Amino acid sequence: MLYHLNKAGFEAYLVGGGVRDLLLGLHPKDFDVATNASPEEVRAQFRNCRLIGRRFRLAHVYFGREIIEVATFRAHHDQGEGEGHMENGLILRDNVFGNLEDDAWRRDFSVNALYYNIADFSLVDYTGGMQDLQNRELHIIGDPVTRFREDPVRMLRAIRFAAKLDFQLETNMAAAIIEQAERLSDVPAARLFEEVLKLFMHGQALRTYELMREYHLFKYLFAETDALLDSHGAYLDPFIRRAMVNTDERIRAKKPVTPAFLFAVLLWGPVRKRVELLQEEIPMPDALRIAGDEVVSEMVKQVTLPKRFSLPMREIWQLQARLEMRRGKRPWRLLENRRFRAAYDFMLLREQVGEPLTDLCQWWTAFQQEDEDGRQRLSRALPGNRPARKKQSSTKKKRAASPVLANNST
Repeated sequence: MLYHLNKAGFEAYLVGGGVRDLLLGLHPKDFDVATNASPEEVRAQFRNCRLIGRRFRLAHVYFGREIIEVATFRAHHDQGEGEGHMENGLILRDNVFGNLEDDAWRRDFSVNALYYNIADFSLVDYTGGMQDLQNRELHIIGDPVTRFREDPVRMLRAIRFAAKLDFQLETNMAAAIIEQAERLSDVPAARLFEEVLKLFMHGQALRTYELMREYHLFKYLFAETDALLDSHGAYLDPFIRRAMVNTDERIRAKKPVTPAFLFAVLLWGPVRKRVELLQEEIPMPDALRIAGDEVVSEMVKQVTLPKRFSLPMREIWQLQARLEMRRGKRPWRLLENRRFRAAYDFMLLREQVGEPLTDLCQWWTAFQQEDEDGRQRLSRALPGNRPARKKQSSTKKKRAASPVLANNST
């Protein structure tokens, strides 16, 4: 592609994370190209090209399942040619085009502003990115406050890169993140959903979580959970941390991870808190359903949660109550539920942070491993599967607390 653009008379450079990761000895996930060709000119060069975006117009060139992202050199909004629009310091449209040096100074971090030139195999560095790579320090290009006002998501990107690369945040930029954190409230909820996936599903979820809390950004994505971490942190913080460790291990082992499970973990605290208020009045499955609906309703005001993830997430929560119900044929039916494994893993997490679920977890672990005869034996051995006792007096009694809410004192 780079040679094709060069032959057509355009400048074209490999840029961004691909160059950065190669220099660090990492394996890049993808490669980006920067060029002086306009998006329309790029499309004219490649049949397999599609233009995307309005705020930031890009060309996507498809090679089978691979996508090469091609961006035209950008310039500052008071320079260059094209269309740009800002409001209260926030970039709403960013299609002002310039030259290579303009583009370098418009990028977010110095380590992402390194350009590899295939014409002479040189590395172009206008912003000191190579020095920052050597020092393992993340610097934003330009004044941090101004850059975060232009696009508050840059604060999340700073945290993600610091966690991914194991870099330190430059002192002035770190202070600006805390100062400008509330500007994340201005970012569309749909855009924040994509950023959450990038933050916690790149293999450094635990470190990302720690940095998000340290720099006061977590509450702008998960406000209720953040508040509970202060009041119920003895239970909730270890729960989230263990889930993040498990997520990182699965990613490193190239095992699948699902956003539904991730969000189920991050929102479990608020669900659990609501169930406390409902459990004495209504059955636990209903309490979990109502609590889940309320939490999701509040959550989407901050971060959009598509139904393809929110529905399985609710099922994971609701199955926590069903896992306790092991009479008759229920275990066999539950084992066939497509969310069973996720719900079982979720229950194991709860047990690992101190909830008294050891017997229940061991029973379900054994039930999965046994053959049919073994499962029958496990089922018959349950106290609940003995003949029912005579009906008790109709006097209303207080519902017993469910293991779903064990350890509430934390």
